[in-house]
Amino acid sequence: MRVIDSRVVNIDQLKLEHFENGEKFACDAVRIGPLLGAKDLGFSYDVVSPGKRSCPFHSHRGEEEMFFIVAGNGTLRYGSETRKVRAGDFICCPTGGPETAHQLINDSEAALAYISVSTMLPAEVCEYPDSGKIGAFGGGLRHMTHPSDHVDYWKGE
Repeated sequence: MRVIDSRVVNIDQLKLEHFENGEKFACDAVRIGPLLGAKDLGFSYDVVSPGKRSCPFHSHRGEEEMFFIVAGNGTLRYGSETRKVRAGDFICCPTGGPETAHQLINDSEAALAYISVSTMLPAEVCEYPDSGKIGAFGGGLRHMTHPSDHVDYWKGE
């Protein structure tokens, strides 16, 4: 394969994997970045069925995300606000706390398909306002906790 050909994939060639968790969350998705050799940007393609969402409402302290709606329509939750989104919309989700938390919900009668692009940092902290969780990710560590589980810096030293 030519190098240039390894850097291009068409959306109709993607092999989507099905994900489902409970009543709210389900999608068919693929991480495109690793397929193309991306190092500093993450790419994914998600197709969300009516009435579902692909991930919990969350914010990023380190990574910025952008979404492009390929097909369908739905609702964007962003901070304390909501708005309708549709095919052709670009969505920017900069870093921050709960005020930048975001989630795409397919509340339509047809599939909602979108492309996500994110910066890929070696470490990340996410907040999940609906459940009150905090996630720390990096260097192979994935840890979810609640702020009430706080341990003092000096405990056990």
